[in-house]
Amino acid sequence: MDFDFTDEQRLLDETVRRLVKDEYDIPKRKSYIATPEGFSRKLWERFAELGLLGLPIAESEGGFGGTAVETMIVMESFGRGLVVEPFLASVVLGGGLVALAGSAAQKKSVLPQMAAGKLLLAFAHGERQSRYSLSDVETTATKVGGGYVLRGLKGVVLHGDSAGMLIVSARTAGSSRERNGISLFLVDAKAKGVAVRGYPTVDGLRAAEITLDAVPVDGDAVLGAPGAAYPAIEHAVDRAIAALCAEAVGIMETLNATTLDYLKTRKQFGVPIGSFQALQHRMADMVLEHEQSKSMAVLAALCADLADARERRRVVSAAKVQIGKSGRFVGQQSIQLHGGIGMTDEYVAGHYFKRLSMIDQCLGDVDHHLDRFAEVTLPAA
Repeated sequence: MDFDFTDEQRLLDETVRRLVKDEYDIPKRKSYIATPEGFSRKLWERFAELGLLGLPIAESEGGFGGTAVETMIVMESFGRGLVVEPFLASVVLGGGLVALAGSAAQKKSVLPQMAAGKLLLAFAHGERQSRYSLSDVETTATKVGGGYVLRGLKGVVLHGDSAGMLIVSARTAGSSRERNGISLFLVDAKAKGVAVRGYPTVDGLRAAEITLDAVPVDGDAVLGAPGAAYPAIEHAVDRAIAALCAEAVGIMETLNATTLDYLKTRKQFGVPIGSFQALQHRMADMVLEHEQSKSMAVLAALCADLADARERRRVVSAAKVQIGKSGRFVGQQSIQLHGGIGMTDEYVAGHYFKRLSMIDQCLGDVDHHLDRFAEVTLPAA
């Protein structure tokens, strides 16, 4: 199988690498985080100008028709720079859901605005009791006339405090944890009854708790058929997991390079500590974990849009498990090899490890995906 990039993919890789190198370092990142929205709107507009925000959207819907491989290329570079802009939340998850479940009219209305950087989307799905279960939805959508009324609480909505439009999951039928009966709604973030409480996460990004208190929405706000949103949710989340895996690979690459440079320059007993064989072995193990993760991230990207949902879940979960284990190993080894400086806020290593730790928890940790992998792999008892 040929894993080489096409000419267009190589150009995309070079462009995003250059952009991240020019616009991101720890001081600049801190300045972006310090803004009210937690990221740079100017840089977001630059992403739009370069076509990154419309990359995974079909050309007929205002995008560039890219695949999960192109998203992987972008996210890997974003990992190298610890980019804080809401690409995953707005483009991969939000835009992905509209593209998967929306009507032609909804796609035409939402996706071009998103691709142009004029509209931020956020997927309001997780709830306090749901943890990683995508089907555990207690938010309700009650039919009233030709529309619906939404009631419920949504938690840890990525970049929910800066979104102009929310994609809200709510139950129109069935009981909690049933896959059938879940619907998706396009909701104006400033609509009556919507309360948003934003906060910073430990890795420097933003999230929000969202309260839906009798929020009225029109019937045409439903994405797709009422009660049949679960397959689209699962597919969009699998794409997002593949994107997170690619981001983690970029982070591990940077951590390894930073650690190796430190081992070459930090001296003890009059010689660089990288000359000690025991530390060379640990560095070699870190490189191996990165290479294994990169292979699984590529596989996840290639399988993120498989028509066979069961096989797609199997591959994506296997990749998330590898990324979670490798990310923890690389992060811990990097901090330990750096010694005390690795724990300081002024040095880069701690920031990268924080993001790796959050990626492990986002959309399912290692234990969750081991169970999910077993569910779709092992024969029924």
